Amino acid sequence: MAPRNYSRAVIPDSDIPKMKYRNIQLRSLPLTLLALSLMASCASIGNPSGGPRDEEPPRFVRANPAPGAVNVSRDRIDIEFDEIVNVKDAFSKVVVSPVSKSTPRVSSLGRRVTVQFTDTLQPNTTYTVDFSNAIEDNNEGNKLQGFTYSFSTGPQIDTLQISGMVLSADALEPQQGMLVGIYSNLSDTAFSTLPFERIAKTDDRGRFSIKGVAPGKYRIFALADVDNDYRRANPEEAMAFYDFTVSPTAERVEATDTVYDLKTGAVDTVVTRQRTRFLPNDILLRSFESGYKTQFLQNYQRVDSTRIKMIFNAPSDSLPHLDIVGIPGYKDWAVLEGSEHNDTLTYWLLPPSLIATDSLRMAVTYLRTDSTRHLSAVTDTLRFFTDRPRKVKKDKKKGKEEQSDTLPPVIPPLGLQMVTGTTQEVYLPLVMEFATPLSSLDTTAFHLESMVDSVWTPVAKEWRPVRENAYNPRRLKIEYPWEYGTQYRLVVDSLAATGIYGLSTAPLEHKFKTKGEEDYCTLGFTITNFVDTVPAFVELVSGSDAPVRREPVVGGAVRFPYLAPGKYYARIFEDHDGDGRYTTGDFDSLRQPDVAYYYPKAVNIKKNWEKSETWNVFETSIDLMKPDAVKKNKPDSDKRNRNRNNRQNGEEEEEEDYFDPTRNPFDPNDRGRRRGTPGSY
Repeated sequence: MAPRNYSRAVIPDSDIPKMKYRNIQLRSLPLTLLALSLMASCASIGNPSGGPRDEEPPRFVRANPAPGAVNVSRDRIDIEFDEIVNVKDAFSKVVVSPVSKSTPRVSSLGRRVTVQFTDTLQPNTTYTVDFSNAIEDNNEGNKLQGFTYSFSTGPQIDTLQISGMVLSADALEPQQGMLVGIYSNLSDTAFSTLPFERIAKTDDRGRFSIKGVAPGKYRIFALADVDNDYRRANPEEAMAFYDFTVSPTAERVEATDTVYDLKTGAVDTVVTRQRTRFLPNDILLRSFESGYKTQFLQNYQRVDSTRIKMIFNAPSDSLPHLDIVGIPGYKDWAVLEGSEHNDTLTYWLLPPSLIATDSLRMAVTYLRTDSTRHLSAVTDTLRFFTDRPRKVKKDKKKGKEEQSDTLPPVIPPLGLQMVTGTTQEVYLPLVMEFATPLSSLDTTAFHLESMVDSVWTPVAKEWRPVRENAYNPRRLKIEYPWEYGTQYRLVVDSLAATGIYGLSTAPLEHKFKTKGEEDYCTLGFTITNFVDTVPAFVELVSGSDAPVRREPVVGGAVRFPYLAPGKYYARIFEDHDGDGRYTTGDFDSLRQPDVAYYYPKAVNIKKNWEKSETWNVFETSIDLMKPDAVKKNKPDSDKRNRNRNNRQNGEEEEEEDYFDPTRNPFDPNDRGRRRGTPGSY
C-alpha cells in the first residue's frame, strides 16, 4: 500500500465548486468587517457618552438610631447614604455636642458613616453631631454641606437653635473653622475655666448653627481653639464675644418654595407650607486677637564692636536694665536706638575701652512671661562676642601667610545717605540717615534750594532738619510745602553733623524733583447713614487688602489728596477711643474691638482726576460688604455651585439659605427653601 502524502490533500472534482465558494466567503470576511466598522463610525462620531457628570452630594437614607430618636443607650451611631462616601478631615471638621473628655471616633466604610462614642453618654442629654462639609461622595468629591445628626439619651429631645456668623472685626473676613459655643453659666469666668456646653464650627462663609439647644439664657462666644480644650485658656487665641445673653425660641411661619422648570428656567409651581423658624438666627460675632504674646528674649548678638542688639518676642511698655559685669565704673555707656514698641533694641557703645573689648558680659533685667502667663522680672547674664579681622603677613622664608595679633577696632565713618529718592512726593518729608547716632548737629550747614529760571535759589519758606522720631537717633527729616513739578537741591556742608565717635559728615549734594500735579488724583467720600457722634476714620486699601492711606472723618466726609492713579478699596472704622487707629478688643474689660465696614465696590481713579463717592454705610448687609476681590477667606464652592455659576445662559442660580428659618433640623434631607440673596446681619 502506497504511503499517504500528508503534505498535499487530494480533493475530488465533485467538491471543487463547494470549496471555491467557501474560499470566496473567507476572503470577503475582512472586507465585510471593514464595511460594517465604517458604517458604525458614520452612525456615531466620538466615544459613547457616560451621561451627565454627577454633581449632587450624597443623600441621607437612614440611621440607627433614627434622627431625633429618644432614650438612646447605644454608644455607636450608623448613618447610611445613597452612595459610597468618605469623611474628610473628621478631627478638624466634625464636632459633637456636648463635648466629652475623649473625642468620638468618626469613620466611613462604603455607604456608611460610623460615630463611635468612647465615653459614657450623659443621661437625659441631647447629642448633636455636626459634620459641617466633611462628608463627600467617593467618585466626584461632592460635599454634603451642613449635615447634622441629633438624638437624645432621655425621653425628650432639645430642638432649639442659635445661628449667625463670625467675621473678623478689622477686615470683615469670614472666620472659617472657628469654634462657636454657648454657656448657661453666665459668669464672666466660665469662658476661661469651663468647656463649652454646646458647640458648632463655622463653615467656609463664617456661618454657624448651634443645634440641640434647650430653652434658657445663654452667653455665646467664638474661639480659635488652638489647644482643643473648648475654652479660652490661651490668651493668644483669637476670640469673639456677644454683649447680650440670648434666649433661643421657635415659631411656626409660612414658607414659600418656588419650583423652576429645569429646561426653561421659568417658574413652574409656587408651594406654600408651614415650617418652624428658630431664633435668634442673626447673631454677628466680630473676632479679634487681643494682641497678647508671651514675652521672652528671642535673640541677642553683638552686631560689631560698636553695638549690641536684643530682640524680644513681644512689644513692651518698659525697657530692660543692663549692667556691665566684671568692668565696674561705667555710667551712660551707650546710646539707645529702639523700635516703636521696644521689641528691637540696639545699644551703641560709647567708651573706647568697651568697644575694644572682644567679649562683654551683661546682666540684663527684663520682664518675661512665667508659667502662669504673668510678667515677672528676671535677670539673665548674657555674653556678647565680636569677631575682629586679623592682619595677614607673609613669611618670606616659608612663603606662607600667617595671622598676627588682632587689629584695633575699626570705627565706622559717619556716613550719610538719603532715604528718599530722586522723585519726591509733595506730601511727604525728605528723609536722611546717618551711619551712627549724632552727638551734634549744625542746622545752618544744611541748604535747601529750588531751581528758578535755571538758577539754584534758596527756598523762600522756613525749614530745618529735625529728628524723624523719638526712638531712632540716626534719622533726620525735612518737612517743607513742596511745589508741584519743581527741581530741588539739598546741600550739606562738611562738619554739618558729628557722630558719637567724633567723626563728621563729608559734603553732600542731593538733587530731586517733586511729582507734577497731573500725576496725582483725589478721592473723597460723603458718608451717610452712619453714627456721627462717634469718631471715625477711613482707610484706603489695595487689591491685597493692605492699608494705603488713612484719614479722619470730618463733618461726615473724608478726602484723600495726592493719590497715585489706580484701583482702591475703602473701609471705615468706628474709632471709639479717638486715637486714629484700629483698637482691638479685650474680654477682661468687656471691650469690643473697633467696628469696621467696607465700601462694597472698587473705585478706579485716573491721573489728574478728582472723584467723589457717596457712601451709604449700611445700604449693603455686612456679610456682603467686603468685595470678593480683596477677600482672603473665599468660600470653597462645591462642584454643583460652580456648575450653576457657569450656566450657558449666564443666569445666577439662587443659593441655598444656610440659615433658612423654616428648615427642619432633624430631617437631613430637608435642605430648606431657596432665595436670591443671603440674609442681613
